[in-house]
Amino acid sequence: MLKKMNLKDCIYSALFAAIIAVLGFVYIPLPFSPVPITGQTLAVMLAGSILTARQAAMSVTTFLLLGMAGVPVFAGGTSGLSVIAGPRGGYLIGFLVAAIVISLIRGLENNLLRLGISNFIGGIIIVYAVGVTWLNFVTGIGFYKAIITGALPFIPGDVFKACAATFIGFAVNKHLSRMHRS
Repeated sequence: MLKKMNLKDCIYSALFAAIIAVLGFVYIPLPFSPVPITGQTLAVMLAGSILTARQAAMSVTTFLLLGMAGVPVFAGGTSGLSVIAGPRGGYLIGFLVAAIVISLIRGLENNLLRLGISNFIGGIIIVYAVGVTWLNFVTGIGFYKAIITGALPFIPGDVFKACAATFIGFAVNKHLSRMHRS
């Protein structure tokens, strides 16, 4: 049975959709890759670290629908179906899967180790798996070259983002649990 959306779900989802969009302006194009460095992966990891799986799914879905509708929310202020259909599209679709996976692995308790593991699995492995596969499919460059241009250069930054999301998410969850007890 589907659970009815409440105001809190809508507000949290909209807030994180906006955070994902804003961190798209943290954008560094790489001359050797069709995929830029962005802050959006950090925002996706935060969504999964803080929100329920349903809220995280709603926030990333809202972000994706806005971008597909022409609102410039994708990295570097881009938008449109052509971005989804292009080399970066797999990473964007991977955001949706990642946010849900992070939230599900994290579970309901605020455990730092479990949160860290969930960010590494969802925020790095899942995003790369979907993104690199799509990059290979769209460009035809071969899976090995897709890994070289679409994953390897990003690993150090994404490890940093996963660590940051883990500690930020842990602190926010701790604060939110105190608020709910009061």
